[in-house]
Amino acid sequence: EFLLPPDPPGLAPTTRNPLGGPRGCEEGARVLVTGLHACGDLSPALLRHFARSPAVAALVSVPCCYMKLSTLPQPPGSLPGYPLSAWVAGLPGHQLSYRAREAACHALEEYAGRLGNGSGCLRVHCYRAVLETLIRAANPGKKRPGVQTVKKAHALTFPQYARLGLPRVGLDPAAVPLDSEAVGAMLEQQQKVVAFFSLTLLLAPLVETLILLDRLLYLREHGFQCALLPLFDPRFSPRNLVLVAARTPLGATLWGLDGDSSEDEDAGVAEPPPAERR
Repeated sequence: EFLLPPDPPGLAPTTRNPLGGPRGCEEGARVLVTGLHACGDLSPALLRHFARSPAVAALVSVPCCYMKLSTLPQPPGSLPGYPLSAWVAGLPGHQLSYRAREAACHALEEYAGRLGNGSGCLRVHCYRAVLETLIRAANPGKKRPGVQTVKKAHALTFPQYARLGLPRVGLDPAAVPLDSEAVGAMLEQQQKVVAFFSLTLLLAPLVETLILLDRLLYLREHGFQCALLPLFDPRFSPRNLVLVAARTPLGATLWGLDGDSSEDEDAGVAEPPPAERR
């Protein structure tokens, strides 16, 4: 997984693989692997790569799209994106449904602000629920239709919203009743949809915590130093928790990487870490 050959064919020496193959870096160089909003199984793949490649000194991972994680059962020879750790895999009831993993992607803090302000954006949840009901009625095979975001949907009427959304799943808006009494009755259930979504979001942090702790435990089971850090303001970045891992104590590793950059900039010797200062 992501282990490139030491010398990719056809490339000049200046573009050689910095990892130098699975046994380590060329000339003792160290590599920091960073995944910023690494989608679905990409985050677990980066963790496995870090665990298996001595060339990687440290890892910084910010995940996203938990609903795209692969889960058990998997085909022979394939590894799931969740669970990663042996501890969580042995935990009764550790399985997470698609709906639970999808809910973990939403921003509780941002939604709380919408509720407090009575934002018109709240109607979009009802629009989306009604649209999915119509999609399933027209094509029962579409269980999780991937309707792309409709810009400024809260400023549209439902028929306007539906006419933009239906073609994105291959349906003709002219063939779907958008002004029926049944549609009107569903749109009147907006407060119930908002209440249901609010209850879902109350559980979302628990699901995300389980997924992230599973990754942290996987790294600790392999003997690595690691930590989960609330690096970003969740009001601006819902994925605010960052998983940091290293092959040596985190302080020493971060100082070492900083020392490399200092040598490049100053051609001097970096200041030692606090524990080594006299």
